[in-house]
Amino acid sequence: MLPPTDQQTPTAALLQSPEAQGLEQAVGDMHLLLEQHGHVVAVYPSGIGPAHERRMHTVRSMLESDRIALLKVDLPPLGVAVLVRQLRQLSICDFSPGVVASAARLLAHYIHAGAQLNSVARLDRVPVSLRTHAKSWVPGSQFAVLAAPKPQLVKLGPATEPPAGPSFGTHLAVAKGQLASDWVQQTLAPAWQVQAITECPLPSASPRWWGTGKLVEFASYLPDISVIYQLVSSVRRESCHWCGMELIGDRCGFCSAPLGPPENRMRATGVLPQGTAEPPGT
Repeated sequence: MLPPTDQQTPTAALLQSPEAQGLEQAVGDMHLLLEQHGHVVAVYPSGIGPAHERRMHTVRSMLESDRIALLKVDLPPLGVAVLVRQLRQLSICDFSPGVVASAARLLAHYIHAGAQLNSVARLDRVPVSLRTHAKSWVPGSQFAVLAAPKPQLVKLGPATEPPAGPSFGTHLAVAKGQLASDWVQQTLAPAWQVQAITECPLPSASPRWWGTGKLVEFASYLPDISVIYQLVSSVRRESCHWCGMELIGDRCGFCSAPLGPPENRMRATGVLPQGTAEPPGT
């Protein structure tokens, strides 16, 4: 979990894995969170262990609660941490829990998450060609891999262009593993024209996600809560036809039900297309 950006941003609760916590205690902790906050939005990466994911669904089922949103996102660990902090920022704005939960899919589109790796031999999250796999065994090889929003992979060299980055103003979070390199700060950041760089500890799940501990993970993101607020506010809000929660986009964050058919609702003209639209105010 990343530290708050200001004194207003709340902290987050970490849901423990089955190996670290028994089921009874996990149910008790979730019940306490619901009692304290009313709703829980749990965000986790698609690469999480199956047992951990089953645990969260089991806890929600045992509590028989429709106030728990389980959001699986297809981002690397540092990208997930950045997204969670943005949702923490939104949680104190005048948005309903349903809007905060469904905003995760929207905000993830504006996160550029990747890593500098010394090897892609064990990388299975991003498409890697056989030729690139072979190059990975050459001593001294290094690669720049972008996992989101669109997979990219380049072998680094003196004249190598960095992966294409955001076309709007961002900050860059950098987490160093066992790879001693300043390429991200000295080459990638200027190419992406980031406005600020923040170093943070490497998430514990990163070596497994990227297939190596010799890496430098990075994620660019929208840092300004006013821009994030305007972005979320610009999307038309709907009511879930299944659970009644508010939502933006095409799917409910709490029950995962898709948006109702057009004949049963007004046209959602505010929903952003899956293009590269820039966020407002940038």
